[in-house]
Amino acid sequence: MIRTVESQPPASAPVLAAYSYCEAVTGQQARNFAYGIRLLPTPKRRAMSALYAFSRRVDDIGDGPLANDVKVARLEDTRALLTRVRDGAVDEDDTDPVAVALAHAAEHFPIPLGGLDELIDGVQMDVRGETYETWDDLKVYCRCVAGAIGRLSLGVFGTEPGARGVERASEYADTLGLALQLTNILRDVREDAEGGRTYLPADDLAKFGCSAGFGGPTPPEGSDFAGLVHFEVRRARALFAEGYRLLPLLDRRSGACVAAMAGIYRRLLDRIERDPGAVLRGRVSLPGREKAYVAVRGLSGLDTRHLTRRTVRRRA
Repeated sequence: MIRTVESQPPASAPVLAAYSYCEAVTGQQARNFAYGIRLLPTPKRRAMSALYAFSRRVDDIGDGPLANDVKVARLEDTRALLTRVRDGAVDEDDTDPVAVALAHAAEHFPIPLGGLDELIDGVQMDVRGETYETWDDLKVYCRCVAGAIGRLSLGVFGTEPGARGVERASEYADTLGLALQLTNILRDVREDAEGGRTYLPADDLAKFGCSAGFGGPTPPEGSDFAGLVHFEVRRARALFAEGYRLLPLLDRRSGACVAAMAGIYRRLLDRIERDPGAVLRGRVSLPGREKAYVAVRGLSGLDTRHLTRRTVRRRA
């Protein structure tokens, strides 16, 4: 069982300033994520913002315009910083606010920091320009860049004492991360193609006549692009169904946070399914009012109660 401490001693001024910086980064760079974590109590929200700010730094290195050898060096510098955090070698007056906040969060929550090493590994795969022949190949990448984030987040959320099936919480968190990442891949298929990246498995692309790639606003001639998208949507829905089993294992506010973030991505998936070609014409997103509705639904516990009833019926 993973537990977290809800009450903590007051943080020092430098630590509070470091958390404020991380929360600002989160609010500016990750609106979907920010919608979810605002439902958490303050200590957990701050810890999640520290995790996001560190992860954002890693992603920005991989996505930036630097030469690949410079990216590799920067990623290794970031890994060295993570080692300092893990070793307790970051002081409160360190000049790096992300390191200060992450070190404080790791001191107060059982965060499996090795997940951030996995994230760095995944971004290094991007830098190397790796492609994926099969879904099993792509899962390795998704587990590094998203499944690991699910497991890191679980260290902050904790689990409910006595919850049935709690021993599988980490597995469910990992699977939910895969569902979110596959949704991201579908949403960003053209943007990634323009950046020279292809994430969808090569055998899936071949099956639906899409091996030529997605360099424009229309599918490759003669392809079944809608069939490809619907195939991947079904795969993502199966991952969501499995990952949502995490919700009843969390306390109310942590469950609301997860339900809000996952709910936003499930609605994105709905939009993509209704109009597959939209991902080639532009970025599919949800309006703020719809995100707010999803957050309220998560906070109300509707998704968690619905899932719990389904699970009970299945066991009966």
